Amino acid sequence: MELRQMKYFLALAEELNFGRAAARLHMAQPPLTRQIRAIEEEVGTALFVRTPKGVELTDAGRALLDEVPNVLHLARRAGERALLAGKGFAGQLDVGIFGSAILDLIPRILDRFHRARPGVKISLHSMTKAEQLQALRERRITIGFNRLVPEEADLAVEIVMREPMMVGLNENHPLCAFDEVTVRDLEDVPLIVYPNIPMHGLAEEVAKAFWSEGVRMNVAQQVEDVLTCVALVAGGFGSCVTTASATRLRIPGITYRPLRSAVLPDVELACLYRRDDTSPILAEFLRVVRDLSPPAAAGGKA
Repeated sequence: MELRQMKYFLALAEELNFGRAAARLHMAQPPLTRQIRAIEEEVGTALFVRTPKGVELTDAGRALLDEVPNVLHLARRAGERALLAGKGFAGQLDVGIFGSAILDLIPRILDRFHRARPGVKISLHSMTKAEQLQALRERRITIGFNRLVPEEADLAVEIVMREPMMVGLNENHPLCAFDEVTVRDLEDVPLIVYPNIPMHGLAEEVAKAFWSEGVRMNVAQQVEDVLTCVALVAGGFGSCVTTASATRLRIPGITYRPLRSAVLPDVELACLYRRDDTSPILAEFLRVVRDLSPPAAAGGKA
């Protein structure tokens, strides 16, 4: 039985009169009579009996009436949800994130998007750069955020913001007396660094700055995340070179100073997504990203 036929049946079951039901359906009575007869033939039993005043439901008709409104409600609900999803108001957004990226701009982007699209479920996935690239290609995430993302033919990369570099120091470190710290000031200073993973990243950029200025880099510890790094600095295990967003981690015992370096003045944060993704949810999310990105981030890779 088609949804259209269910609407015919429901109108007659509620009006119990062919004339009133036909008027309600904006159709002539003979076509409605033929449709009801076709439904009864498909079901295999009579659904109505004629009376002097119109019709009455049979037991089979009453049984069908118990189900038809629910079916029509579910059909309407499915259509409404499909429409919302088609316009980007419903569905799911899977976002790949990492470390310090979640400390500044990204929470504001997520908040703005959630308020504009509360029907979209947002799921965050902590991933390395390589994991984000793979997850995008496998369609396990819709968009990712990371730094120093390589050019990829199938992926678009847009710079969201550029962050100045900072030096994290234990509050008792002599360099706290300086308004800013140079790479030369950090010669032989024990440093907490991020691991030298296969893909080019911030650790390599920091090492390149030391190498280009002829400064010895003293690696005391390698850690996986910014929180561990900052905690170790606060505990007196060394200093660190990190991004400005890390300064939002207000852990007692650590002080931040700007890093002055011609080689490493700042570092980019980018969003990455599949070029062929035409999802309206992604389109709306990118609109929010672009609205909130600082003007200095414009002109990034694509």
